[in-house]
Amino acid sequence: MSRKFAAFVATAMALAVVAGSLLVLALGHQRPPRPAAATTTQTTTPPSPTPTETPTAPISSAPPSTPRKPAVDPTAALATGNKKVLFFSFDDGPDPVWTPKILQVLAEHGAHATFFELGAMQAAHPGLREQVLAAGNTIGSHSISHPQLTAVSAAKRHHEIFDGPQSTCFRPPYGASNPQVRADIKAAGMVEVLWDVDPRDWARPGTDAIVHNILTHAHNHNIILMHDGGGNRAQTVAALDKVLPLLKAQGYSFPAMNC
Repeated sequence: MSRKFAAFVATAMALAVVAGSLLVLALGHQRPPRPAAATTTQTTTPPSPTPTETPTAPISSAPPSTPRKPAVDPTAALATGNKKVLFFSFDDGPDPVWTPKILQVLAEHGAHATFFELGAMQAAHPGLREQVLAAGNTIGSHSISHPQLTAVSAAKRHHEIFDGPQSTCFRPPYGASNPQVRADIKAAGMVEVLWDVDPRDWARPGTDAIVHNILTHAHNHNIILMHDGGGNRAQTVAALDKVLPLLKAQGYSFPAMNC
């Protein structure tokens, strides 16, 4: 081997060693660093279910009251079997002129009735309530001032029902009722009492017209609506005096409702 060739080989080997070293260094710089160990553990919370809104009762502006004992049907125990009964009722009193006259007619014919009274009329004419009860009749509430309860505020409705005449029977003025009215009546420990026959005595159509209306439409166990307040009730008194003996001859009796 010549000296030139030997020098060439030695130079090539030296260059190969240098190139290998450079390659190792380059690969070392390009290697990605190892990830550091985690120091905290992340807790994954599963998504909560969609909230369900719990319905709540409407907030009433009426003052709280203690519910009274619920009442029962005021005619149930009196209208059983084949016994013929009719329930006369009188609204809008007590009136110092007409209530005593109606009480007199009822007594003369051995009849009783239920008087749906207004709180304002009771306050204006003290003593008449006791007179009605002493004669063996009963008293229902007709509110305090005779508003249409379906068209007033909740507070007004509550006041008219809870603070009216004490009874277990309530007749809403004009017969105007809805679920809110009935709920307040029930909460006050009363039952709603409407009617089956309206002879329209309040319109003063004449004594004979009132009598004819009652005789034509009244059937066993019916509630008949009449009035002892709210105006001149001379026709009502006269019609009652005529119709009671006619109905009595048909076998009817006339108890007061259990109110």
